[in-house]
Amino acid sequence: MTKPIVLIVDDEKSARDGLVRALRRNYRVLAAENATTALEVLASQKIDVLLSDVRMPGMDGITLMQRALANNPALVCIILTAYGDVELAVEAMQQGATDFMTKPINLDKLELVLDRVLKAKKIELENERLREQLDDKYGLENIIGRSPAMQEVFETIRQVAGSRATVLIQGESGTGKELVAKAIHQLGPRSKGPFVAVHCAALSQNILESELFGHEKGAFTGAMERRIGRFEKADGGSLFLDEISEIDASVQVKILRTLEERQIERVGGDTPVDVDARLIAATNRDLKGMVDDGEFREDLFYRLYVVVINLPPLRDRQDDVLLLLNHYLAVFNEENAKQIEGFTPAAYETLAAYRWPGNIRELRNLVERMVVLSRGKVLDLQDIPAQVREQADGNEIRIDADLTVDEMERRMIIQALEKTGGNRTKAAEKLGISRRTLHRKLNEYGIA
Repeated sequence: MTKPIVLIVDDEKSARDGLVRALRRNYRVLAAENATTALEVLASQKIDVLLSDVRMPGMDGITLMQRALANNPALVCIILTAYGDVELAVEAMQQGATDFMTKPINLDKLELVLDRVLKAKKIELENERLREQLDDKYGLENIIGRSPAMQEVFETIRQVAGSRATVLIQGESGTGKELVAKAIHQLGPRSKGPFVAVHCAALSQNILESELFGHEKGAFTGAMERRIGRFEKADGGSLFLDEISEIDASVQVKILRTLEERQIERVGGDTPVDVDARLIAATNRDLKGMVDDGEFREDLFYRLYVVVINLPPLRDRQDDVLLLLNHYLAVFNEENAKQIEGFTPAAYETLAAYRWPGNIRELRNLVERMVVLSRGKVLDLQDIPAQVREQADGNEIRIDADLTVDEMERRMIIQALEKTGGNRTKAAEKLGISRRTLHRKLNEYGIA
């Protein structure tokens, strides 16, 4: 394990040498007699802790600390001060020092302080790294993906979120179109406004028109009072129309007029109502093909076709399958009070080889079923439904079924390392295990 590097800065040679001797057992210790030399050391290599006296000829310790932190905000700074300089020490803390100690230095206390501040810094860095990993894995709230195709989707979401542009999300059923719509809403300036979703395919055309635009009292049989539509409810926020391809032509005309005039008229009414809702639409069909076939209005199509996000099917995101499996395993472990530890390598291989025609929705439901019905500590081949095993069978990434679980696991680890160029962190992520577990497995299987 690499020792933390401590730079001691003190113009008194005896004090400086004493600290070096006291700390070199647990730390790699460097020393400087003044601030100028210390800055040269700081510029030449990465230092974990700056341990500096306050009063020195030339540049003082506080100024040194300020300049050091300007170049490396993560640097841990501990100020050493004489008993009468406590006010200076307080000032140092206000300027960014992590801690201070008064002279003469109690070496036992110094060791405790160093141990404490370095552990705190380590936790801070781990938390920061975890936030970055979560952003990579769950990219923009609940969207899980690390594959290049999903990284492109994330980048488009970030770019479009701050605009007012209409967005069309295209993708097969189960690819997560509503999650993308919510991410666009949450990352944009309308995030404090409502997010209103309408699943157009689930409603008849008469009901859909009333749902979208509202109706006045007496507009039709059963309209006993005025009803506010989804466009009005989404005012100041975003309206998500899922499966917009299923909307009748007469309703398409009203949506087009609303986008152009930013006004709606309730069913049975003749008074325009101003609405300010950003429209995000989604479809699992070829909308351009529908225009060519006369099944969808061309003018509305071009109104929607401003920014287009194409969501890839899960079969084109093989790198994300393990992430999704482990994510939903954790979700359904918690929901069902289970403690299933993971998937066997054979199960991983089979599920990675499967084509997932129902995409993420199918994967989610499958993992839930496996968790609920499993009686073991790990999910194995027998936990996977027969039709999934049969469809996955024969894919070239499958491992020989005659191998033992340990042999399959060993081969999977080697394959992951080969695919990541020997990068252990990436290999561990690909396998869905921690780096520590990977190291243990490498030693266990004698993999160099």
